[in-house]
Amino acid sequence: PREGIVINSAEMRLYYYPKGSKTVVVLPIGIGELGKDTPINWTTAVERKKDGPTWTPTKGMHADYAARGETLPAVFPPGPDNPMGLYALYIGRLYAIHGTNANFGIGLRVSHGCVRLRADDIKWLYQNVPVGTRVQFVDQPVKATVEPDGSRYVEVHNPLSTTEEQFNSRELVPITLNQAVSKVLVDASVNQDQVNGAIQGRTGMPVKVNGVENNI
Repeated sequence: PREGIVINSAEMRLYYYPKGSKTVVVLPIGIGELGKDTPINWTTAVERKKDGPTWTPTKGMHADYAARGETLPAVFPPGPDNPMGLYALYIGRLYAIHGTNANFGIGLRVSHGCVRLRADDIKWLYQNVPVGTRVQFVDQPVKATVEPDGSRYVEVHNPLSTTEEQFNSRELVPITLNQAVSKVLVDASVNQDQVNGAIQGRTGMPVKVNGVENNI
């Protein structure tokens, strides 16, 4: 549903639908690395917000860094050196939508499961998203739509790897079309060769699949 915050891990995008508005704000994100995945198929809410969050690494995080020969402080106080950045929206006991102290990791799987944003983007969310806002996590590598003029578009992203073998392989991760996408693409006007091309190409860009080709 177009409500609150929707986080689509597959395309590494956060969507915010301001209440009472017909607009949508779309922001790029970083997500959890393989084995420390950002949740999917989970609906929760913004429980609290923090200007100047404190980060307390878990025992597991200390162990991960120690294995790389690095030592983490017991606590990172608020400030520009905090890996959570300057603002955070807490969503449940273990996860947060937060910034970063380095402009790195957006569009990548680099966090311990939290959702990472650029400094300006998390500041905007902090200032504009109320506590209690609905937050939904999804994993949808394929999206499809029918425009008012009858044009049909499909947008395909490479699905997230779920194993080390997939992650390190050059082979494409298999894609399964959900019911909503299939309903758009089974129309008689749709060119299935264009659909298959979009699925193979996985460009993350909308591709028109009926009528005269006019990708946007």
